[in-house]
Amino acid sequence: MNTTPRHMTLVAFLQAQNCSNYTASWRHPATASDFTTPEYYQRIARTLEAAKFDLAFFDDRLAMPDIFNDDFRETVRHGIRAVKMDLPTILMAMGLATRHLGLGATYSTTYYEPYHIARVFATLDLMTGGRAAWNVVTSLNDAEAANFGREQLPDHDLRYDRADEFMAIVHGHWDSWDDDAIVQDKASGLFADPDKVRRIDYKGRWLRSRGPLTVPRSAQGHPVIIQAGQSGRGRTFAARWAELVFFIHPNLALAQRHYRDFKQGVLAQGRDPDRVRIMPAIYAVIGETEAMAEDKRALIDDLAKPIDALTLLSEVLNFDFGSKGLDEAFTAEELAAASGLQGILDRVIQMSGLAHPTVRDFLHFSGRGTLRELPTFVGTPATVANQLEEWYTTEACDGFVLAATHMPGAYEDFARLVIPELQRRALFRHEYPGTTLRETLGFERPARGAWRAPDG
Repeated sequence: MNTTPRHMTLVAFLQAQNCSNYTASWRHPATASDFTTPEYYQRIARTLEAAKFDLAFFDDRLAMPDIFNDDFRETVRHGIRAVKMDLPTILMAMGLATRHLGLGATYSTTYYEPYHIARVFATLDLMTGGRAAWNVVTSLNDAEAANFGREQLPDHDLRYDRADEFMAIVHGHWDSWDDDAIVQDKASGLFADPDKVRRIDYKGRWLRSRGPLTVPRSAQGHPVIIQAGQSGRGRTFAARWAELVFFIHPNLALAQRHYRDFKQGVLAQGRDPDRVRIMPAIYAVIGETEAMAEDKRALIDDLAKPIDALTLLSEVLNFDFGSKGLDEAFTAEELAAASGLQGILDRVIQMSGLAHPTVRDFLHFSGRGTLRELPTFVGTPATVANQLEEWYTTEACDGFVLAATHMPGAYEDFARLVIPELQRRALFRHEYPGTTLRETLGFERPARGAWRAPDG
């Protein structure tokens, strides 16, 4: 039985690009500019590990935002997530600078092969001593499709149906080796027991893979699975597969409702809801006084530009927002054609109360490209800790995904000012309980085949 005390799970929300997920962050006077160097990411990793964060997690896209006005020039001109680097190499650089911090990367089931992802993350898990996590996405726009030689993004629910097969293959490959398969008996010449290594011979509707995987199991069994599906189909997928689930909730009441509903969804999948952590993404702006925190927020708010929101909405909804006037309502056909992040579309329709919102409605109710996109906790360390504690203790979440308003200062402020307050309240750990990510999270090491559905 796991006896690790339950603490708030804290994840740092990172990007391998010129800015954080707050696009305007690169314009902040205190943001470091050496984002193409390993030292940049290693500094952040050391800060997070010193604060005892569970995980550094990288979001990703597979294309430069270029759907707005069917061009990339505004993206490049304004630095709207223009740079996007591949993640495993960066995670390895961070892994070499740390010993405990979990390391998570986003890889798409739509454009990579299951064997490839199984091999990449299994290797990363071994090289970091069992600290790897995979954020599963199905991608979201035609720009990504074009970079991989496809005409367009597949339909939303179809991507998830195919991803279910993808997950079965990846987990099957991670089960290729028994824990004790490798013998390395030099005297007898036996390297490994062939009866303890197996193929998967998977043949599904969309995918096939034979195996066995050429990478043995790691200290934590296999990488931790992350998912952030906001749509109905995405939540079903997350309830089936994910161990860490990221959500965006505009307020506490909605977070509490979704928390209850999602935990029930996990139970309906035959899984233990206590083995799945739910974490909303937030911003935190902290000052030694309330006035200092408000001044910091005002500076950060002023960095955002309307072009940021228009470009990012075009990217995530797979629709050119430059093709409509600000107060022009979307038609039913246009809303149906917006095939990217269904959760944003649902949120705007729900919060506006309009079946056919305008571009201006999307700008306002999505908050895309501004601090309004996420709950923003502002104030002194005690004030911010009060807000975190309220969400955590009222069944709205199991922890938080901390997005950065500027880099690396947002993490440094949180580590220096808020973490000690959370520790004083016994809401967060003082030390890591072990070395693997699963030990940090309080998850048991999975046995081979533990991922299978009860009926499968």
